[in-house]
Amino acid sequence: MMNCIDNSGAAIVECVKVMKMKRAAKIGDRVIVVVQKQRNFSESGPGASVGTSAANKVKRGDIRHAVVVRTVKKLQRPDGSVVKFDDNACVLINKAGEPIGTRLNGIVGTELRKMKWSKILSLAPMHL
Repeated sequence: MMNCIDNSGAAIVECVKVMKMKRAAKIGDRVIVVVQKQRNFSESGPGASVGTSAANKVKRGDIRHAVVVRTVKKLQRPDGSVVKFDDNACVLINKAGEPIGTRLNGIVGTELRKMKWSKILSLAPMHL
């Protein structure tokens, strides 16, 4: 189970398969996920019901591709430092590899740079 940190409409997703690997997913791996819980966008003002339905690009039970951006498992970097995050998190992407959401909330791992996920790094507020 992973948190979804973009504004695609998913809150919690479950990893079903790690693409092209027979091991646990690391930062930067492409995975197939099932949306378990939707995020409820509570907007106030005129046309709030229109905004909430338009904001949810995915719904519960959808099968999507995602990229892992944070893991609880410790990761040793080439310079000797060890990085460990508080939760497992991912960003939903389409088949072409572009993020479904337009905004990320939360930090992402710098390992995405060498994995060629520069679009996700540019959307992220901070990478560690």
